[in-house]
Amino acid sequence: MTTPGVEDGVPPELPVTKATGATTAAEVTGAGEASGLTERRLHPVTPFRRAWAPIAVLAGWAVHDPDQAQAQLTRLTTTTLLIALAVLVPAASLYGFLTWWFTHFAVTDSELRIRTGLLFKRTAHIRLERIQAIDVSQPLLARVAGVAKLRLDVVGAEKKDELAFLGAEEARVLRAELLARAAGFAPETAHEVGEAPARELLRVPARKLAIALALTGATWGALAAALVVPPVLWLTTHSVWTVLATGVPLLGAAGASSVGRFVGEYDWTVGESPDGLRIDHGLLDRTHETVPPGRVQTVRIVRPLLWRRLGWVRVELDVAGSANSVLVPVAPREAAEAVIARVLPGVSVPAEASLSRPPRRAGRCVPVWWRGYGIAVTDTVFAARHGLLRRHLTLVPHAKVQSVRLRQGPWQRLWGLAEVHVDTGADKTVTARLRDAQEAAELLLGQAERSRTGRRDARPDRWMA
Repeated sequence: MTTPGVEDGVPPELPVTKATGATTAAEVTGAGEASGLTERRLHPVTPFRRAWAPIAVLAGWAVHDPDQAQAQLTRLTTTTLLIALAVLVPAASLYGFLTWWFTHFAVTDSELRIRTGLLFKRTAHIRLERIQAIDVSQPLLARVAGVAKLRLDVVGAEKKDELAFLGAEEARVLRAELLARAAGFAPETAHEVGEAPARELLRVPARKLAIALALTGATWGALAAALVVPPVLWLTTHSVWTVLATGVPLLGAAGASSVGRFVGEYDWTVGESPDGLRIDHGLLDRTHETVPPGRVQTVRIVRPLLWRRLGWVRVELDVAGSANSVLVPVAPREAAEAVIARVLPGVSVPAEASLSRPPRRAGRCVPVWWRGYGIAVTDTVFAARHGLLRRHLTLVPHAKVQSVRLRQGPWQRLWGLAEVHVDTGADKTVTARLRDAQEAAELLLGQAERSRTGRRDARPDRWMA
């Protein structure tokens, strides 16, 4: 658990075990030693990253008020500009150095502590047993410098805490130690456990990924909008600023949906290890993520229209308290189902033919598109499908259902239809739409009972179990 806002110095003394493998980290004296706590600093390149903060503030002001920024720049002489740079660069460098100097972290028997603050001190206490995932990411410049960022998913935290940056080897060693301690290994042996071995389950070839993105409607839709909208605006407004203000974001969206996704999902690899499924991906920025065992709340199988003839699917997931959202960017359905079986042990994906469609009178509520809806209930999951062109099949294990609700609007009541909403622990809702009212009532009661027995029989969520 992360507890922000602890002010006025270092927390009370706790027994501490020094983490090993930190060959590049400097030990800190002073307050840390006074409390019996061995603390370490981040990698020495960190000040260069944080020195950009004052410059980013100026850039943000210029973007927020471009007219005023342009007016101020026109008033600057060459001498004034040189003086400003002579002041700004040392100030930014000093800021980066001081924020690095006053940032420390330490691993105790029960928690990871991150202490920051120049004027106002903040200490984050991250309980090791509350850690559910630790990701290692390396942006392009970080890869060149040989450093990495450690990001921690913690139960109950709104955002990830992070240690940026550590030496690449130090980050891997610290991650392995934290996971070992979270799994229950004794502090004196945790550093000896090392990183758990992984077995590769699936790798996405670059050629297949490129073809899949080219066959995605969102890519062509964003590109068409970027090519059509700016000329139309120019013909109607004759304003360069209007065209740029609209065209640049559209081009950015088109690039993000095509080139951006290709770069981010390049060399996508899924491996299995005792601490969960490991996902490695990225062409420029390399990311190492972990799907925690037992924390997956829902799994979605996405089938775009142009992928169906090739038999390809995309697998997405919702993990409680985590930002992980993609499990497999593109793969044959059989391979994707094999990966899903590792995420949800004992769960089989219902076949499309086994899904029950709504009654034909549902077309009076939702013409044409009602044919894309369907549900299936097995001994292990509640499955709901929606979408006619881009189909989504969502699987919710019975043990992950938090609540079940029945909803019936006036128009649905007229035609004897209703909806059943299934809420999960990831703040997501899966809906069985346009069902017969009697069927929906039975589904509501049955799902409530399946959820209760599913939670009773579910295995505990443990690391390296």
